[in-house]
Amino acid sequence: MTNPIDALIAEKGVLLADGATGTNLFAMGLPAGEAPELLNETAPDTIRELHQRFVDAGADIILTNSFGGTRHRLKLHHAQDRVFELNKKAAEIGRSVADKSGRKVIVAGSVGPTGELLVPLGALTYEDAVDAFAEQIEGLKAGGAEVAWIETMSAPEEIRAAAEAAIRVGLPYTYTGSFDTAGRTMMGLLPKDIHAVADGLAEKPLGVGANCGVGASDILASLLDMTAAKPDATVIVKGNCGIPEFRGSEIHYSGTPELMADYVRLAVDAGAKIVGGCCGTSFGHLAAMRKALDAHTKAERPTVETIVERIGPMRNKLASQGGTEAEGGRRRRARA
Repeated sequence: MTNPIDALIAEKGVLLADGATGTNLFAMGLPAGEAPELLNETAPDTIRELHQRFVDAGADIILTNSFGGTRHRLKLHHAQDRVFELNKKAAEIGRSVADKSGRKVIVAGSVGPTGELLVPLGALTYEDAVDAFAEQIEGLKAGGAEVAWIETMSAPEEIRAAAEAAIRVGLPYTYTGSFDTAGRTMMGLLPKDIHAVADGLAEKPLGVGANCGVGASDILASLLDMTAAKPDATVIVKGNCGIPEFRGSEIHYSGTPELMADYVRLAVDAGAKIVGGCCGTSFGHLAAMRKALDAHTKAERPTVETIVERIGPMRNKLASQGGTEAEGGRRRRARA
């Protein structure tokens, strides 16, 4: 398998991944409750514009519009028989933008959770999960995705199933967890243990890390645990734009461009090799993050206290403080 991520890191040092898919698509007119993946066929120019604006803002990695692209998520929209086509189209749109950018932009095929619980907590077997992810990743690979970008995961077994599917298809992969429950994922995975999830598989990941979660300070604290556990690893951090706040029926994010720029500086100082934004991260936020990354020289490794002082208070306990046992549920969310 080729390794486009290491090659670009060797050239640039730290890479900037893109921002929010869902948040920006809603701002661009996606109705609430509609599957973003369907826009790959019904409104390809909208998806093309999404990618183009992130590339214009300075992204080195763009994620395809395929987060909910497994048969299990698409069946909610009666599209479970179109997995290959929708994912292939998602990658083709991303590829069309990257190929005309005039510089190297990696097209990463977004692979989110199935929304199902694996046996014994639920009905989905490990083998069926591998098959479902492989079906999706086949489409992404056919459309030109260079990496399977497995993200917003809670269960180690589901990460492993998606990784095994990528290996079966012949696509290199990364994976990130969402550490949103007392410093752990909802299914109990600690940040420091993220590296070992794929141990024993035929191919190692190109990078591992965290995305989404509850806020920028919390994900940076998770980052410290991940880089301390394995300092030489390629670690990804793709945090939400500040903290989500409900205003009536709408979610707004507290992060300003200035806050997200400082988040980038702290992430680099904490050892991240790929930094991006998740929910709430707009094109303007990403442009500020690009500017900060280009001007920053890696400084002293921050403490949690430094992060809180500069970014704001933690919303959750630290993983090291212990927490509740994993909850027996799965958050059914679209990547925003």
